[in-house]
Amino acid sequence: MSGLLQDKTGLILGVSNNRGIAWAIAQEAAREGARLILSYADDRLEDRARQLADEVQTDLLVRCDLGNDEDIAALFETVEKQVGRLDFVVHSVAFAKREELAGEFVATSREGFALAHDISTYSLVAVARGARPYMTEGGSLLTVSFQGSQRVFPNYNVMGVAKAALEATVRYLAADLGPQGIRVNAVSPGPIRTLAASAVRGLGTMQQHMEERAPLRRNITAAEVAAASVFLLSDKASGITGEVLHVDAGYHIVGL
Repeated sequence: MSGLLQDKTGLILGVSNNRGIAWAIAQEAAREGARLILSYADDRLEDRARQLADEVQTDLLVRCDLGNDEDIAALFETVEKQVGRLDFVVHSVAFAKREELAGEFVATSREGFALAHDISTYSLVAVARGARPYMTEGGSLLTVSFQGSQRVFPNYNVMGVAKAALEATVRYLAADLGPQGIRVNAVSPGPIRTLAASAVRGLGTMQQHMEERAPLRRNITAAEVAAASVFLLSDKASGITGEVLHVDAGYHIVGL
């Protein structure tokens, strides 16, 4: 039986360790038949990224700092030389200075605000622009948000504002790229204990609150996020664009 992504080629950005959402999506996409290109952010992560690439049976691994336009251009030059076309791109990238993820949001520095939005939000625009010429038969772009885009979570601060901008970016890109058959969506997971999320203080409290209040009375797993993501990347979601799909055990629907 063929998988949901059989004979499709995809680029997954942000694979750096085996505790992240990007890696969970890579694993699920590979199981569903996709040929993958993986990217990692800097040289310190290369050895680990190469091990992960071996696990999903790909030798297409590219270093790309998404804050650097030259790196992004080089990434898509590699796409052109190695695969020629893309069916999907997963953008699972976010960054804010650790000191901005504590205390009051009003204390956010100008530099910290700009950096969080550059890496977490603008990079999706840059990636979409780079990927578009290689999505000649349509395709799917997917990014990863969080409910902190809509509600205040303690210590999430500037990242919540960046995620709000990211969700708006999804809608604008969906409108721009839709005529070419390119869909743009986001998944919004509940709090998961990834390596990146460990920078946010109080993550355990978030998870406890979700388990107590979410309709399913539990937290979610990276595997569940990956399964929903692969659906959005696949032809089964061919009529869905500009959406933010919550994978959070229903927590986002609950009031007080």
